[in-house]
Amino acid sequence: MKDMTVIENKIYEIRGQRVMLDFDLAALYQVTTSALNQAVKRNMGRFPDQFMFRLSDTEWSRIASQSMATTVVRRPKTFFPYAFTEHGVAMLAAVLRSQTAIKMNVSIMKSFVSMGNRISTTTPTAEPSEIRAKLARLERDSRDNADDVSDLSQDMRKQLDRIYEAIGALSAELPEAERNAAR
Repeated sequence: MKDMTVIENKIYEIRGQRVMLDFDLAALYQVTTSALNQAVKRNMGRFPDQFMFRLSDTEWSRIASQSMATTVVRRPKTFFPYAFTEHGVAMLAAVLRSQTAIKMNVSIMKSFVSMGNRISTTTPTAEPSEIRAKLARLERDSRDNADDVSDLSQDMRKQLDRIYEAIGALSAELPEAERNAAR
């Protein structure tokens, strides 16, 4: 079996999800990328968007610049890799029925679980006092913004009152001017 570190190094964070790319999975399953993608295409109903998606140009460029220059050269620019979420990788076991694929799938699933556990246990959580301080700051900022809006509203009301007075004055002058013109 492959070392867990090797597998974990092939797991990327894309669109807020941990995924593996088609060519990495093909290498682990000991099949060609085209064979893996053909098997997926024959079974597209098993791979909704939550299980698999094609990388965008930007996503592919970001990953390719990090470590895979040789892969970039071999892959046509018109076909960006498929990214398989944890569920998509699990579904691949049903599509690729070889013993190698099944054994490798178990290792990959263990890697996903291991990474998830490591992330959840090492992610620092804010202390209640920090949370209270942030909440107090947000409330203060919110009050300041409300006061600013209120001040703006009062200024605007004064300006509108002046406009209405000016319109009223013009309206009063208009009939007087018409009366003077009629004389």
